[in-house]
Amino acid sequence: MVMPVDDTAFVTDFSKPLPLGVSAPRTPSGRNAGPEHLANVAVYAPGLANVEVVYRAPGTDWKVQELATVTDGVHHGLVDDFPFGSRYGFRAASAEDALPFASPTADVDNDGGQPLLLDPYGRAVDEHEGFLTSVRMAGDFDWGDDDRPRLHWRNTIVYEAHVRGQSMLHPDVPEELRGTYAGMAHPAIIDHLLALGVTSIQLLPVHYHLDEPHLQDLGLTNYWGYNTAAFFALHQDYATKAAQEAGPHAVQDEFKGMVKLLHAAGLEVILDVVYNHTAEGGPGQTALSFRGLGEDTYYRTDGNGRYEDTTGCGNSMNFGQPRVVQLVLDSLRYWVDEFHIDGFRFDLAVTLARNANNEFDPRHPFLVAVAADPVLSDVKLIAEPWDIGYGGWQTGRFPSGWVDWNDHFRDAVRNFWVSDRGAIENGGQGASVARLADVLSGSAGLFEESGRSRLASVNLITAHDGFTLADLVSYDRKHNEANGEQNRDGSSDNHSYNHGFEGRTEDEEILRHRARTSRNMMASLMISLGVPMITAGDEMGRSQQGNNNAYCQDNAIAWLDWTRTPETQHMLRHTKRFIRLRKEFLAGQPRDYPQRTGLSYMHWFDAQGEPMSMEQWNDPQHRVVQLLLGAENGMVAGLVVVNGSSEDITISVPKVSNDDGVGYRDFELRLATADLQDKRRGTLIEAGGPDLVEGYSISTYRT
Repeated sequence: MVMPVDDTAFVTDFSKPLPLGVSAPRTPSGRNAGPEHLANVAVYAPGLANVEVVYRAPGTDWKVQELATVTDGVHHGLVDDFPFGSRYGFRAASAEDALPFASPTADVDNDGGQPLLLDPYGRAVDEHEGFLTSVRMAGDFDWGDDDRPRLHWRNTIVYEAHVRGQSMLHPDVPEELRGTYAGMAHPAIIDHLLALGVTSIQLLPVHYHLDEPHLQDLGLTNYWGYNTAAFFALHQDYATKAAQEAGPHAVQDEFKGMVKLLHAAGLEVILDVVYNHTAEGGPGQTALSFRGLGEDTYYRTDGNGRYEDTTGCGNSMNFGQPRVVQLVLDSLRYWVDEFHIDGFRFDLAVTLARNANNEFDPRHPFLVAVAADPVLSDVKLIAEPWDIGYGGWQTGRFPSGWVDWNDHFRDAVRNFWVSDRGAIENGGQGASVARLADVLSGSAGLFEESGRSRLASVNLITAHDGFTLADLVSYDRKHNEANGEQNRDGSSDNHSYNHGFEGRTEDEEILRHRARTSRNMMASLMISLGVPMITAGDEMGRSQQGNNNAYCQDNAIAWLDWTRTPETQHMLRHTKRFIRLRKEFLAGQPRDYPQRTGLSYMHWFDAQGEPMSMEQWNDPQHRVVQLLLGAENGMVAGLVVVNGSSEDITISVPKVSNDDGVGYRDFELRLATADLQDKRRGTLIEAGGPDLVEGYSISTYRT
């Protein structure tokens, strides 16, 4: 009989290069072992010959230990008196290795050593008098029976929101919870989301981030948070004051509690993540972590030490390096495993898939690794499919398993309903209805080459970046003066139209026109094939006063205004109805709809109910089209009539046979973006019969 070997006795004999970061020591067989105060510390620092960890257990003095073992660039060692809650950082063991512009740490006795660097795998960041250290964390939390909703893409409606801005002004959220993780999960917020009908909350970055130096000089902050400094740590400023005072573990618990409550309501939680660059900025700025540990490895350079920046943020993470790919994969898995996150939206995702030649590669090792990972391949993956580098526009080229933000949809809808209307009303002309028809039908040609269906298209009209829906119809020009950059920042190509007056007005006719244009865009979003995304507040007509780059406005400009007015109530009611109509339509479709939907399920007719001709598709004067949507069994499910002209049009609805082939089906008016027509909802139109569709409006029917 062979007795099992108790290998715990060997735990203190050696350290391990994996996992990176701070972890429990492991036995030779891979089991966690050893007392809590003993830690395995490992950091990938290929730019340093020797590395020290400087650490302090709660209530004790700072200590220093060199990580004496180096394995393939990973410095590691076993460190005693390092329990959970310990603050720590890394530094070069010799002065000649350290960067002279690294950030000092105020309360650490350096003994002639060098400033501290954050752990790339640090689970929390502690700010003490403006100085940063990593924190060793425990991951315990009572998740109960929490489970991810795992919604199919075709049933998904994304709602892009900011943790702080969502609840900051909500009158029913207690003041101490406003602008926090707990506030996001307050019943008042959840009730609004459920009543609206969205399914998935996409949060702007919650990773620990810093404010850029130029914003600090202006007295502003990076409100959006696209300046990550730690990929495993939460931004603690979004937690309640009570949680912040209690410490990093309480901050984590508050965030996990938010996820748990949102899941209990059936809502998914998607994180907007920024792995394309870090808060260390361009060369010469403060070394916080990666620059001090191995600048030429972590960041993409041209071989001569010069940064190759495809992000516009000073640096680009080097996804040609296996350790960078490993870092991001480990971070993503951590958020899924430890925080039960349902998916990710990747900022400037093209940078994450640039090869050694700095070209986008849909078979990049990072994308391949995500597809092969059993954890990550099971969550939602959303690409912002562009960056600012050469060949940076890659919409439609990401591989299976990913969905892309579809800027074709955004621009086509804005052009047809907004800027084209401005051109027409100022004596010019708009485009034909063809481009709008293409994006309403899912931009199939755009995604065909990648082998993906219409469900690979995330259809959006607005996002955090740019005008809100209300501002698209209220401003011809951006108004970013509050950003302190003389209105030079932000895009000037917005496809917007102020409908005759710039900004706020009391003119009732202009307000009616603006409201209808807003409804036309929201209706277009909800009748389209693909995955719709709403920007928080658009459902209520939120304005940013013409600011189309409110990244630094942590104030009422960017926060949601929950004030109820007749106008906001009207927009909210219509948005809810558009969403309900979408869900009703999808409920009658097969599960794989519209993945296998061919052209035979979508039929296009002109105003007379006749099939559209090529001449009509190409005629810019022809801005009326009827879209007949079918189902797998050949039954007609709905009719959408688009009138993008300025004139009221009397249409003839198409003749559609009954299921038994005897006679024709009638159409019931279900929703119209024109108020007078909408009052007729429920009206039955005989097959081939006439109906009025007002200028610049959409009418929808069901059989």
